[in-house]
Amino acid sequence: MAITWTIPSMDRDLKSGDHENIITTIHWRASDEDADGNNGSSYGSVSVTLVGTPKAYADVTEADAIGWAKDALGADEVKSIEDSIANQISLMKNPITANGVSW
Repeated sequence: MAITWTIPSMDRDLKSGDHENIITTIHWRASDEDADGNNGSSYGSVSVTLVGTPKAYADVTEADAIGWAKDALGADEVKSIEDSIANQISLMKNPITANGVSW
């Protein structure tokens, strides 16, 4: 299993001082699915400061944005998110709670 990170959206300032199209917030999704179809996911947003970024907005790739989002989140938070997804999948395989009625 490998967590897949994607970027569904980014917010940006169209004009900020001498700069244009400055990314301010990255909305991310992390997900995984095992061979049995059990899946887990997490979604969030993180503020970023990229004024010094040498890459033009039109040239920004999803891989760039994923790297910036993970950097902004920090290694500990990225690990926590990925561990949570693995735990979601584990609980789908081996549930510890149930709901319903007894009749």
